[in-house]
Amino acid sequence: MRLLEWQGREIFERAGIPVPPGALVKSPQEARRVAERLGGPVVLKAQVPVGGRGKAGGIKLAATPIQAEELAGTLLGARLKGVPVEALLAVRAAEIRSEHYLGITIDRDSRQPVFIYSPSGGVDIEEVARTRPEAVAKVPIPPLEGLYPFRLRRLFALAPAHLRKELFRLAGKLYGVFLEYECNLVEINPLAETEEGLLALDAKVIIDDDHRPGEQFSGLAEAAEDPLEAEAKEAGLSFVRLDGDVGIIGNGAGLVMATLDLVVQAGGQPANFLDIGGGARAERVQKAVELVARSGQAKVLLVNVFGGITRCDEVARGIVEATGVLGIPVVVRLTGTNEREGKEILARAGLVPVDTMEEGAAQAVALAKGGG
Repeated sequence: MRLLEWQGREIFERAGIPVPPGALVKSPQEARRVAERLGGPVVLKAQVPVGGRGKAGGIKLAATPIQAEELAGTLLGARLKGVPVEALLAVRAAEIRSEHYLGITIDRDSRQPVFIYSPSGGVDIEEVARTRPEAVAKVPIPPLEGLYPFRLRRLFALAPAHLRKELFRLAGKLYGVFLEYECNLVEINPLAETEEGLLALDAKVIIDDDHRPGEQFSGLAEAAEDPLEAEAKEAGLSFVRLDGDVGIIGNGAGLVMATLDLVVQAGGQPANFLDIGGGARAERVQKAVELVARSGQAKVLLVNVFGGITRCDEVARGIVEATGVLGIPVVVRLTGTNEREGKEILARAGLVPVDTMEEGAAQAVALAKGGG
């Protein structure tokens, strides 16, 4: 269960993690009143359950209350990556000296939480880890041992010396949130150094769907579910929106995950995870293609199907029936049951499938980047 920023911010406040003053607003007039109360410039942040809001135009700086009202009018009711913006978080703009990253997630290989810190916050931590791995510290926290000080000393060895004491205190509070809310992820990015001290300028909280009952979860269930993800669930599809521009459809979670990895290895970024499941008929495939189209993110669609109980001809029929609403290039890899019939259906529609997953990923990434 992924919470919206304002919900994560409330959890942080209750845990004693400092955040800039602000409020949730649902109208331009409310945005103006909050800006007047806060004084000075304010930041308006669209409250939608998708990443990359800043790059998509969902975060705006308003210098005056009147400008806050005007910008709120343009943001509210708009769609950000296909998701309607129904509320904004208006917060006082901070004077930032430096930006850091601090988060906790689950390491699936070692089956334990891992603390992650970087003095280079404000950008995707994955990109920092890829381009400058020396700027990212990772320290596992064995559940039966807990957050001993020596682990934090290792974690913050990269941090400026004058911030370490404050980072120690904040890390303890963040770990408390992680445990109390049975999280898969808690993240502050950026964690800003300001004149008043460290401030959490963002709050990302993802709670395990299988958490135990508790009062702390009251009112949080499905509060931030992506409308497309909810629609996909009703249709029997597994759909997760991501931040890239290569739409991906496959059958079976393992195959879809492998396809995502191949796209990243080819230099691209997946726009979504979409598993049509086993035995999907043409109607379900058509629905899957329509969901990718309506997400508004994908510049190309990559379909990767290994036909066992799923028939390749049914997949091909669904793709062809949905191409009218797609409006983007389609790359298809089909192999398995009724493969020949499926390829014939695609050929009649002018679609030529690729032979391998690797070839499909490379072609899709090239198309997304504007190549042939």
